Amino acid sequence: MFIHRPDPIHQVRVDTPDPVFAEKRLEQFGGATGELSAALTYFTQSFHTEDQGIRDMLQNIATEEFGHLEMVALMIEQHTKRARQGAQEKAFNSTLFAMRGYGPHVMDSRGTTWDARYVNEGGSVVRDLRADIAAEAGALATYEALIHQAPDDGSREALRHLATREVAHARMFMKALEAMNKLDDPIFGDLKPDDTVDVYFNLTAGPEAERRGPWNSEPDFHIRDLVPQAQRGGGMGAGQHVRHSPSRK
Repeated sequence: MFIHRPDPIHQVRVDTPDPVFAEKRLEQFGGATGELSAALTYFTQSFHTEDQGIRDMLQNIATEEFGHLEMVALMIEQHTKRARQGAQEKAFNSTLFAMRGYGPHVMDSRGTTWDARYVNEGGSVVRDLRADIAAEAGALATYEALIHQAPDDGSREALRHLATREVAHARMFMKALEAMNKLDDPIFGDLKPDDTVDVYFNLTAGPEAERRGPWNSEPDFHIRDLVPQAQRGGGMGAGQHVRHSPSRK
């Protein structure tokens, strides 16, 4: 059951209406990384787990995202309805709102209508939570870009709140994975890996081939060089053979 209260989850106050900026805000209403996509994603994912605590978390966050959708709608409304009545009517006429009318519409900033394929769910709560962390990062990047383009303090304040909640949600998803001992485990199902699970295939030619980091170093990963030494800048002579490091069993 959902209950709607006629006051937003966070104050929305637009001081300087800007319909061009409102058009950009459509990304967070009907765009791929917007609040509608997030709300429906988390609500659907909540039925992929029997853990009642994680289910409740996902449903609570989904409900909060609907509240964020309302905030975005209010911002778009204020940026368009008030601008249309003032000196910015020319700017209003250059946007999608000139044809669609003021207020939010279920589309992104380029006029592409929302698509159910934006709902990212895969039937496994571990898989879902990992996808959710990436989704929150994408939404955060969008909000950070919008903050830099916002025309007034009221808009920036609302956007900062929305961006902060993306960070909070990502932390919750990470904690849920940690509770399942799946935060740093790349396997989320019952896969039995083969003997290349700890092999790093070095397919780079030139000096960059010798660069090492925790992603391609012992003891976690065993290097298997698949590029001839000469091409890697090591000066292998004619007639010499490429030596492959054996994989660990």
